[in-house]
Amino acid sequence: MPSISENPDRAQHLADIVKAIAHPVRLRIVAIIAAEDQRVGSLVERLGTTQANVSQHLRILRMSGLVTAVRKNGAARYTLAEPGLKDLINCLEGCAH
Repeated sequence: MPSISENPDRAQHLADIVKAIAHPVRLRIVAIIAAEDQRVGSLVERLGTTQANVSQHLRILRMSGLVTAVRKNGAARYTLAEPGLKDLINCLEGCAH
């Protein structure tokens, strides 16, 4: 695979991913879902925010192709659509001092 420095399309795609998770709530949502698939209610409880707020951030993550909703028995569980995000979250965790 060509490096970011050599491939402007790849650089744009990766920049779009970084933009999508560049909000603290979305970053936390991705980190939580990276550990385990989640329902909206569980995310609301863990994040301490409103369902409307969580749903808005999930919509942005879905539109960016980073998470997907899997419906089972009428309930939606959110899962990572981009498995490499787990590695990115781990890398970011390692950057924090």
